[in-house]
Amino acid sequence: MKLGNHIRRCRFDHGEISQQALANAVGVTRLTIHSIEKGKFVPSTLLAFKIARFFGKGVEEVFYLTNDENEP
Repeated sequence: MKLGNHIRRCRFDHGEISQQALANAVGVTRLTIHSIEKGKFVPSTLLAFKIARFFGKGVEEVFYLTNDENEP
């Protein structure tokens, strides 16, 4: 299984904020946000909740599980 996410779409829907602005808001680096978006890094539970809360969404609205590692 793989953890997918809708962070890029959420950033766009949230006024097209940058990865840096999101990173600053949740207390991580821009590279961390980039790596999560690309599926190269799985965030901690706490970070996943911080990201979801920033967008005013539930964790499962931002993150999802997939069986196929090739799915976006």
